[in-house]
Amino acid sequence: MAEAYRWRVQEHGPTGSVIREAFDPPSPGPGWARIALRAMALNHLDLWTTWGLEGVKLPIPITPGCDGAGVVEAVGEGSALPPGVELGSSVMIAPGLSCGVCAACLRGDDMACAAYKVLGHMCDGTAATHVLVPAANLLPIPPNWDFKQAAAFPLVYLTAWEMLHRKAKLQPGESVLVWGGGSGVGSAALQLARLLGGHALAVVGDDAKAMRCWELGAEHVIVRTREDVAKKVRELTGKRGVEVVFEHTGTATWGASMAAVARGGRIVTCGSTTGVETPLNLRALFAKQITILGSYMGRREHLWTLLEFIKRNPTNPPFFPVVDRVFRLEDYPEAQRHLEAGKGFGKVVCEVAP
Repeated sequence: MAEAYRWRVQEHGPTGSVIREAFDPPSPGPGWARIALRAMALNHLDLWTTWGLEGVKLPIPITPGCDGAGVVEAVGEGSALPPGVELGSSVMIAPGLSCGVCAACLRGDDMACAAYKVLGHMCDGTAATHVLVPAANLLPIPPNWDFKQAAAFPLVYLTAWEMLHRKAKLQPGESVLVWGGGSGVGSAALQLARLLGGHALAVVGDDAKAMRCWELGAEHVIVRTREDVAKKVRELTGKRGVEVVFEHTGTATWGASMAAVARGGRIVTCGSTTGVETPLNLRALFAKQITILGSYMGRREHLWTLLEFIKRNPTNPPFFPVVDRVFRLEDYPEAQRHLEAGKGFGKVVCEVAP
C-alpha cells in the first residue's frame, strides 16, 4: 500500500512553504467517514491558510485544502449516509462543517452557524491522501464527471449560487458584472448567471482568458488592462450600469464596482484577494440606492440543488467545473505557486495516486 501523507502548515510562511509528512489515517467516529482522496482542488483559502490572516488565529499545524473527491473507505459506527452514497462510493465533499443543531443549522443556514468551519482552514483539509469528514458532507459524483471535475465543483459553485441566486436574487434579463471571470468562482458565476437568465459581463486580464469567458456564456468581456471597466460598462448598458456586481477581489476593484452598478443595483461580495480595506463613497451609496451584500459559502443543501440541474440533462449540462491545470499531490507546493501567479483559467487541481 502506498504511504499515506499530508501537507502541513507547521508555521505560517510564504506560498509553497507547507511540509509533507507521513501519517496514519484515523478511523472515523460516529457520524463521520474517511475518504481516500483521488483529487483535491485549490482555492485562495489554501494560500491564506498558509500565509496566516491578520487578526485570525488558525489551529496550526493544519492541513490545507477545502475541496476534494475520492472513495468512501470507512464509515463510523451508526453513521447515516446521504442518498446515493455507500461504502466504496465515489464522492465529493461539501467543504463547510456546522454543528447541525443550532437555530441557524435547523433552518438550513448552516453557513451562519457559530461553529461553522471550512475544511483546510479551521480543521484539517484535503491536501492529503485521506481526510475525515462528516458523513452528511458527502455527495455522489455525477456519472459523467471524473474525480478532478468533482473536486473542482463544490466550493466555487456553492459560493457563486449563494451570491447570485440567494443574496443578489439575480432575475432573468438582468445584467451582472463578474470580476475575475477566469478564476474558479468567476468561471462558475458566468455559467450560473446564464442559467438564471442573466446577462453576464466578464472582466479579465488578458485576451486568452477573454476567449474562454465567451465560451462559458459571457455576453461581453472587458479586458481590464486596456479598458476602463466602469466606463465600458456604462457604454455597454446605455449609461445605466449593471443590476448586479459580482465582487470577490476587494480593494483594487471596489471603486469601479461602485461606479458600474446601476441605481438601485446590488453589489455582492465574497472575497478580498487584493485587500480588505476600501474607501466607501457614502454619497454614491445612498444617492444611487445601492445595496451591498456580504456572502460567505452557502447552504449545503444548494449543492444538491445544483446536482439536480446536472441530473436533468447529463449529456448537455447547463454548467461544468472548469479545470485549469492538474498537478500531482506530491507537487502541491508548486500548485500553490501556480494559483498565486493567477495566470490560469478555472480551478487548479492535484491528482492523488490511488
